[in-house]
Amino acid sequence: MTLTIRAAVPADLPLIGALIRDLAIYEKLEHEVRFDPAVLGEKLFGARPYAEVVIGELDGTAQGFALFFHNFSTFEGKPGIYLEDLYVREAARGNGLGKALLAHLAALAVERDCARLEWSVLDWNAPAIGFYQALGARPMDEWTVMRVDGAALCALGSTARLGARQQ
Repeated sequence: MTLTIRAAVPADLPLIGALIRDLAIYEKLEHEVRFDPAVLGEKLFGARPYAEVVIGELDGTAQGFALFFHNFSTFEGKPGIYLEDLYVREAARGNGLGKALLAHLAALAVERDCARLEWSVLDWNAPAIGFYQALGARPMDEWTVMRVDGAALCALGSTARLGARQQ
């Protein structure tokens, strides 16, 4: 079996969309998938890409992906890579593709002088947690992920604009 990791190209957008939906089904979050394919394409492949995608193939057939972007550690004074999504189709699991995708990102992090590679995992996903720990990843239990989105994001953003006008 031939395993290949390659950078995604704009023609991969339908594939990326399908893999995102497959991941959402696996994570029981299909109801939260609401991206517009044109906007996703612009954000991944437009003039200012916000994220990158690599495609994992087995014998020339795409079976998984990793979507990632750079973040920054002020304590380290260096960038990092944040893995937003990693997914391997169920039929292709156990062939080393997930490990190859993570190893590819680790190599990119080293090549780009990043301080770390990090990601979040759902706490119920014991198979993924075990897989990650076997690769040397450690949970950051002392941290809690916080999020502002939707109406709360718009409301918070509007307070910044009001504050700027008041000065």
